[in-house]
Parts: sequence; C-alpha cells; structure tokens
Amino acid sequence: MIGDILVGLVALIHCYIVYLEMVLWDTPRGCKAFGLTPEFASASKVLAANLGLYNGFLAAGLIWGLYLGAGGFQIKMFFLLCVAIAGLYGAATVGRKVLFVQTAPAVLAIIALWLGL
Repeated sequence: MIGDILVGLVALIHCYIVYLEMVLWDTPRGCKAFGLTPEFASASKVLAANLGLYNGFLAAGLIWGLYLGAGGFQIKMFFLLCVAIAGLYGAATVGRKVLFVQTAPAVLAIIALWLGL
C-alpha cells in the first residue's frame, strides 16, 4: 500500500508538471517555477508544451499501473524507472532541484514496491 501511495504521489507530481509546462509556462508562476525570463518563456512555449505532453505520458503510465493493482507491478516499475532516469538527466542538465522533485520520489516508490510495502 505504501508503494502505491508513493506511485500515486509521483503521478500527481507529474500531473502538476504537465500543468506547469503546458498551461503556466509563460505566466509569472511558470517563469518562477522554472527560473525563466518572460522573453525566453514566450519563445519556448511550444517546446515546453511538448515536454509537458511527455510528462503526461509518464503520469498516465503510472495511473494505468495503479489501476491494474498487483497486476500492474511491472508497468509501475517501468514508468517509475523512466521518471527516475529522466530526473537524473534533468538534475545533471537543468539543476539539482529536479533530483529532489522528480528522482527521489520515484526511487522511494521503486524501493517500496520492490520490498512489497
């Protein structure tokens, strides 16, 4: 149960990231969240929406795994690994904050699922 709660948390985080990247990217809130200038946010809005779509697929995969219950173990693990790897890349290329927002929750969920918690 703890593992599924953590999977749900990772899915919710990614739903919020989708909202930030697809809807709020060029707003003051989006600029603050990602440390952007209004000019850069405006110029990169379409690219950000594409990023948001990919994060949406990660959230959808995690929700699908949760929907399947115990039978969704492999699906949850696959999408959590995708999130963790993307988070590591983001931490290396964008900033350390990604490590705590994206990677750490995914790794905790992986460990909890693996241990059957």
